[in-house]
Amino acid sequence: MGLNRLFVAYKPSGIGSNKFLYSLKRKYNDKKAGFSGTLDPFAKGVLLVGFGSYTKLFRFLNKTPKVYRATLWLGAKSDSLDSEMIENVDILDTISEVEVLNVVKSLEGELEYEPPIFSAKRINGKRAYDLARAGVAFELNKINSTIYETKLIHYCHPFVTFEARVSEGTYIRSLGSMIANRLGIENGSLSALERLNEGQFFYENEKALDIKKSLNIELNEYLGDKENVTYGRVLALDNLKTQDEGTYWLDNGENISIITVKNGEVKYELGRIWC
Repeated sequence: MGLNRLFVAYKPSGIGSNKFLYSLKRKYNDKKAGFSGTLDPFAKGVLLVGFGSYTKLFRFLNKTPKVYRATLWLGAKSDSLDSEMIENVDILDTISEVEVLNVVKSLEGELEYEPPIFSAKRINGKRAYDLARAGVAFELNKINSTIYETKLIHYCHPFVTFEARVSEGTYIRSLGSMIANRLGIENGSLSALERLNEGQFFYENEKALDIKKSLNIELNEYLGDKENVTYGRVLALDNLKTQDEGTYWLDNGENISIITVKNGEVKYELGRIWC
């Protein structure tokens, strides 16, 4: 039987998320594993990993907001907006730290922007980064992100280190490019990127997480015959303590179930997941 385990790993830079996951599979001697929230090869930081049936839980976990720390290289031109494809570097005059701070803080709020062409977005079934590497011309639809908070950590010209607490799906490379542009600089690329946390999840030496404390959905209670849940039988709405529409988890002691209430019916999203 495979291992049921949920934990936060720390991916180093210079390796893709899939290749890093393969090393974890060998470490724990288990083939069934997955991760949530891909990190680019040049990026490092927390990666939420599940083994066994816990791979089904990612969409129900408290993964936002995410916090990143990045270093922006002002004047560095790169189509990928990071240090992997630097073409040239412009020599720039020093900018006042107050101006840099104001621009970094100006990102806070709702943003609409184009994602980087070197991204995992799909265009007609193909990844944008594959098309970009092949020299195929294409356009990406603008996306929306919420930037909850930004901090200027350090400015040592031409490098700006900042942190951003953001909604899921935010492209930090694009934020770096925006900072450069708002400073009146044409080019800017990240020289370093680290994900510090995903919601409540921080790196703690791959310590196993308690799934009952990791869910972002509300706990409900089934008031009928407990064997109905145990054996995956149809559940009557009248037997739920909370009957409002939504997705809930049920505490079955040694395992949990996840259900959805909609249009007066109760549907299992996940049957028994052993804790």
